Amino acid sequence: MDYFPIFIKLTQQPCLVVGAGNCAARKIELLSRAGAKITVVARDISSEITARNDLIIHQKEFETSDLHGFKLVISATNDTATNQYVSKCANQHNVLVNVVDSPALCDFIFPAIVDRAPITIAISSGGMSPVLARLLRAKIETLIPPTYGVLAKLAEKFRETVKQTVSPPSNRRIFWENVLQGRVAELVFAGKNDEAEQELTQAINQNATFSNNGEVYLIGAGPGAADLLTFRALRLMQQADVVVYDRLVSPDILDLARRDADKIYVGKERSQHALPQEKINSLLVKLAKEGKRVARLKGGDPFIFGRGGEEIETLMEQNVTFQVVPGITAATGCASYAGIPLTHRDYAQSCIFVTGHLKNDGVNLNWTQLAAPNQTVVIYMGLIGLERICQSLIAHGSAADLPIALIEKGTTSQQRVVTGTLSTLPEIVKHETIKPPTLIIIGMVVSLHKKLNWFANKVR
Repeated sequence: MDYFPIFIKLTQQPCLVVGAGNCAARKIELLSRAGAKITVVARDISSEITARNDLIIHQKEFETSDLHGFKLVISATNDTATNQYVSKCANQHNVLVNVVDSPALCDFIFPAIVDRAPITIAISSGGMSPVLARLLRAKIETLIPPTYGVLAKLAEKFRETVKQTVSPPSNRRIFWENVLQGRVAELVFAGKNDEAEQELTQAINQNATFSNNGEVYLIGAGPGAADLLTFRALRLMQQADVVVYDRLVSPDILDLARRDADKIYVGKERSQHALPQEKINSLLVKLAKEGKRVARLKGGDPFIFGRGGEEIETLMEQNVTFQVVPGITAATGCASYAGIPLTHRDYAQSCIFVTGHLKNDGVNLNWTQLAAPNQTVVIYMGLIGLERICQSLIAHGSAADLPIALIEKGTTSQQRVVTGTLSTLPEIVKHETIKPPTLIIIGMVVSLHKKLNWFANKVR
């Protein structure tokens, strides 16, 4: 984060603008909308600026003394030397400075703004691409009706009443989420403000004795890429009070959770568990019974080698409310991003998912079934046992030259695909630095990887 996003109250605060052309006029308009007291210093003053009656104008060259008493300064001249001088002087006098179209000379920059007062959304590219920021603003403008400002003012009007009526704070948060996403909001959007107030008053009376028993959201976080989350997963993550997450949940996905949510790591690695599964189950029950909404994030899909079934069994036994949100499992996500179809008319009419996790120094799988022809075998957690897996398949009838792929960090920008055959891949991997998470795909479909490898071309 190159710039820290912050909103400054400029009502009746003195602000200086150096320059008085078209660019300066645009900045003056923004400062004026924020209620600032604006002084303009420039040698040449445009008619657009002289026509305004809310400015103090000094038609002169900029001098260091002009900075005295100002909260911030904007330099919007077409003279590079003047802009550099303004920036230097402002830094010497500890006055925040913005030089238009010169990020290197700026303490702060102007974002693209979506104004739904009192709701304000600022979008910034850090000065690298203002046009991109404006394009993003245009997209957001279409999603947020102007009446969101009316909704915010209604919430402010009833805020103290809700504070006195609905407690504790965790219950108030849920109350407001229901109100701002429910019938009250729809009435405001329809312009029926009086009806919206009546509905909100009724909701407050009904929730005076509201009791929150908590809930668990068992969410499949997908194979790694944050934009593969479902809409439901994102919505529940952003309303959860606590996030309990596994090792395979990427930082990008965690960043989508509510900023003030507590985050608890319960990841498992080979021979090293942050918490045993039984304690994870108990933790979910404990948090829910404390009245908290808990997002339980699992890499991939919670019901495919994720032990999600065990967790909801415990929740059901303890009468804890829960929801299950499926996710894209690693097999489908990583295979798609590697350009390897799991089924194909010419090569594979079925697909098998198995875990290659070593237990007691062994991989106990139905090798005869896995070695059958015309199928695809996907092995989760098989990196450590790769050599034994390949040897066992060959011993049970698979061809030594059967294609096999190992995918590291699938669907992410760090994705790597290593291919070979059952006889060659173990040796190839020995000379590579590969770390989990990985996925193994075995079958003739792997031969399509080079032809269909769309994602590698995209990320390079």
